[in-house]
Amino acid sequence: MSSSKTLLVLENFIAGKFVPCSSYIDSYNPSTGDVYCRVPDSGKEEVDAAVRAAKDAFPIWSSKSPLERSQILNKLADLIEHDLEAFAQAESKDQGKTITFARTVDIPRAVHNFRFFASSILHHTTECTEMAAVGCLHYTSRTPVGIAGLISPWNLPLYLLTWKIAPAIACGNTVVAKPSEMTSVTAWMMCKLFGKAGIPHGVVNMVFGTGPRAGEAIVCHPDVPLISFTGSTLTAQRIIEKSAPHCKKLSLELGGKNPALVFDDADLNQCIPATVRSSFANQVRNYVKKAQAEGANILCGEGVDSLELSSGNKKGYFMLPTIITEIKDESCCMQEEIFGPVTCVVEFDTEEEVIERANSVKYGLAATVWSSNVSRVHRVAQRLQSGLVWTNCWLVRDLNLPFGGMKASGVGREGAKDSYEFFTEVKTITIKH
Repeated sequence: MSSSKTLLVLENFIAGKFVPCSSYIDSYNPSTGDVYCRVPDSGKEEVDAAVRAAKDAFPIWSSKSPLERSQILNKLADLIEHDLEAFAQAESKDQGKTITFARTVDIPRAVHNFRFFASSILHHTTECTEMAAVGCLHYTSRTPVGIAGLISPWNLPLYLLTWKIAPAIACGNTVVAKPSEMTSVTAWMMCKLFGKAGIPHGVVNMVFGTGPRAGEAIVCHPDVPLISFTGSTLTAQRIIEKSAPHCKKLSLELGGKNPALVFDDADLNQCIPATVRSSFANQVRNYVKKAQAEGANILCGEGVDSLELSSGNKKGYFMLPTIITEIKDESCCMQEEIFGPVTCVVEFDTEEEVIERANSVKYGLAATVWSSNVSRVHRVAQRLQSGLVWTNCWLVRDLNLPFGGMKASGVGREGAKDSYEFFTEVKTITIKH
């Protein structure tokens, strides 16, 4: 790290060392709109160096036992937890989310990701069958894939980056990771803990920069056989195209337009607070203007109410929570993912109608259903085209179970078993006796 009086300057982390870059890009404090950090603008040269380091580290790391890797992951979790407040403050400043959310959700979940995969890697089993008539025994074996290219988004920076790194290295792979150039600080902070945790040099390499330069260099590198990406559907389409010549393994967790179905028998005391949190959790004015032009009603928020900010925050990226009603299903606000505090509220008459309308979007990441009718809850959940359906709750996750989307929301699943299968290769071995 190097720094000036006003700016934090990040460096890539390659082969266990922080390495300066020849060029940098500005990162902004969303609460003030001012540049507060400079992030490496890495490209092919930096990615090549990171891949070489990961390749050199792979034989040693992959030969360690699951127990040895588990102990190191637990140590890293302890170190992050020890510095939880510093990580939370940095995440809030860098990403713009509330300090409370960073302190109670993002950073604790990053800690839990390492602890969860440190445990789960110890409990996987393989298959074995016998063909007594021909004197053969068959069994399966799983081995790490190699170098994992991991690309994570800006909305849940450390939360989702660790959700990829933890299973990748738990399975014995080495890593070249690229967090979002807009939210890189907590990833850089975590790099300072790798050595203390006992992670050998080159096992985890962090290359900062943009998608078109650093991200594409990772995706196109012939020595990176596996890509795990969370981000936009449009970017994923390019990843698929660039990966095709190399037949790479892909896990793509993409956009969502997650419907909340509130039936007339829902417990509103539970439903309303949870729906408000889910609708306004992320921090888009053009969408609101488009909705108005289409004839929708802006019930409150943007364009209706005034937003008073202190002088230090007037250039910041603030927007009032906005509720839109009387909007058509084909509106962009109903069909496209909006990363802002905007929610659309529309009425429906029948169960059949609301299922059809909820399934009309191109995405299928998650949905919520609110009803006190248990039969209806099961029935509707089965028919919704979503990879995850919460009923009478929101954001309750068991990491053992699959997470991922249908349709344009992604390819593949993540979770204990699914991540283990993605980050390993399976082979069948037959023994004649």
